[in-house]
Amino acid sequence: MDKSIKLQRVESVLKELVPEAISGLSDERINNIPVIDVECSRGKYDANVYLDPAFVDAEEEKYILTHLKKASSFIENYCKQAEGWYRCPKFHFKFDHSLEKQNQMDVLFKKIEKELGKADG
Repeated sequence: MDKSIKLQRVESVLKELVPEAISGLSDERINNIPVIDVECSRGKYDANVYLDPAFVDAEEEKYILTHLKKASSFIENYCKQAEGWYRCPKFHFKFDHSLEKQNQMDVLFKKIEKELGKADG
C-alpha cells in the first residue's frame, strides 16, 4: 500500500532533522553516524531510524545503539522544536545491513554463474 503524502513529508523532514540532532550530541563516536533512512509507522507514533554500519564493528554498534536510545528524548525534543510539532514519533535506532546482504548475494550469484559456465563449457 502506498504511503500517504503527509507520512512521506514527515519522513523526509525527519531524515534531515535526526542527523542534525545527532550531530549536536557530545559523544564523537555517535555524532558522526550517517542516517540512511527514516520510516514512520502509519500513525506516526513510532519511527525506525536506519543507520549506516559501514565503518562500525559489532561492539561499536552496541555502544551506539544504547547511547542513542538514551539520547532519543533529546533528539525527539529537537525535532519537535525545529518543526513546531506537538509530538514527535518515538525513535527506534537500527543499523541497516541490507546493502551488505545485497553485496553477498551478488557475489554468490556470480559464483553460481561461473560454475554454470564451467559445467556448460
